[in-house]
Amino acid sequence: MNYNFDEIVNRRGTFSLKWDGGSFIKQSGLTERYDEETIPLFTADMDLPVPQPLIDALHKTVDHRIFGYTIFPQEYFEAIQHWFKKRHDWDIKREEIIYSPGTVYALNVAVKAFTNPGDGIIIQRPVYPPFTSAILTNKRELLNNALKVDDDGYYHIDFDDFETKAKDEKTKMFILCNPHNPTGRIYTVEELRKLADICERNGVIMVADEIHGDLIRRNKTFIPLAKAVEKADHIITFTAINKTFNVAGLHCTNVIISNPELRKTFTRVLGYHLPSPFTVAALIAVYNEGEEWLEQLKEYIDGTMEWVVNFLAERMPKVKVRIPEGTYVMWMDFSGYGITPEEVHERIYHRANVLLEDGKLFGEEGLHYQRICIPSPRPLIKEAFERIAREFEDVN
Repeated sequence: MNYNFDEIVNRRGTFSLKWDGGSFIKQSGLTERYDEETIPLFTADMDLPVPQPLIDALHKTVDHRIFGYTIFPQEYFEAIQHWFKKRHDWDIKREEIIYSPGTVYALNVAVKAFTNPGDGIIIQRPVYPPFTSAILTNKRELLNNALKVDDDGYYHIDFDDFETKAKDEKTKMFILCNPHNPTGRIYTVEELRKLADICERNGVIMVADEIHGDLIRRNKTFIPLAKAVEKADHIITFTAINKTFNVAGLHCTNVIISNPELRKTFTRVLGYHLPSPFTVAALIAVYNEGEEWLEQLKEYIDGTMEWVVNFLAERMPKVKVRIPEGTYVMWMDFSGYGITPEEVHERIYHRANVLLEDGKLFGEEGLHYQRICIPSPRPLIKEAFERIAREFEDVN
C-alpha cells in the first residue's frame, strides 16, 4: 500500500513527550518557551504513521482483551534473525539475542557489567548525550576521541588519538555510535575493522549502538560492526525497532552478544525483564511485514533532506549542512553568522518558536551547531524552516 507521509496527525492530547510535555521540557532546560504554537523537532520520534501491518497486529492484541505476563515466542527471535539476514546479510544465532526494555538502559547495564568506577570509556564527540551520562553517572572516566570535521562538514575518526587512548591500561570500553548521531556518518568496513583491531589488541570491549542502522540514504550501505569483522568476541551490539518503525513507546531493544561469557555477565546485571504483549506483536509484525513501509519512509526522508539543503542554500547560505549518510537527524553549523550560540538559540527557540537541540548538549565540539530531527510531515518541516529563516534575515 502507499503511505501518505504528508498527512499531519495531531499528536496533542495523546501523552506525547514532544507535543504534550511542555512543562517537563522547560524544566529540563531545553527551552524557556513552549506553547501551543511551538514546533518541536528536538527528539528522535517520528510524527509519521506506522506500517499498517503493525496497526493490524496491535488491534489483534487489543481485541484479545487480556494483557498478562508475556513470553518471547520463537517467532520473535525468528523475525529478528530474518530481518538482519535479509537486510544486512548478518547471521544471528537465537542464543545471542537478549531483550532489553530500552537502549539507554542497556547502555548503562553494559557500563556496569564490564567496567568499574574509575575505568576509562572512549566515546567520539559530538555524540548522543546519554553516552556521556552513562559514563559520568556511573563514575567512570570519559575519554573523548573527538571526531575531526573537514571544511565540507564531513567527519573523520582520529585513529592516532583513538589508539593512544585504547592503549591506556585504565581503558576498558569503547562505545561506538554507527550510524553516528548527530553527524550522520556511516563508518566504512575499513574503519570498523581498524577500530575493532585496536580494541581487540588492547582488551577493550566494544559496545556498538546501531539502532539507526536501517535509516540510511538510498545510495548508502550499512554494515553492522559484528558482521564487518572476523572475530566479534569483544563486541556487544544494540539493535531496536524503536527508531526504524517509530515505536519508541513500546520499549524494545535487542542486544546481540556472541561471546557466551560476556552474554552471561550482561544478562546477570540486566536482570529479569518480560515484554509487553504489544512489544512482541509489534516486533514480529514490522520485521516480517514492514519492509515496504520502510522503503517508502526512506524515500520520503531523503526528499525532505534534499529540500532542507536546497532551502538553506537559498535562504540561509551561512548555515553549513550536508545530507547525512544515515539517521534521520541533520547537524547544522551556524558559526557562519558570527553570533553567539546563545543568540542562535534565542532566534530559533524563542522568536521562531521552533524547538531543536543545542549542539553543546553533544559535547563542546557541537557548540555552534543545532540538531534537528526531520521525520515529520514535510509541510511541518517547511513551516519550521520558514520561521527560522525569517529570524535570521537581519544578521549580516
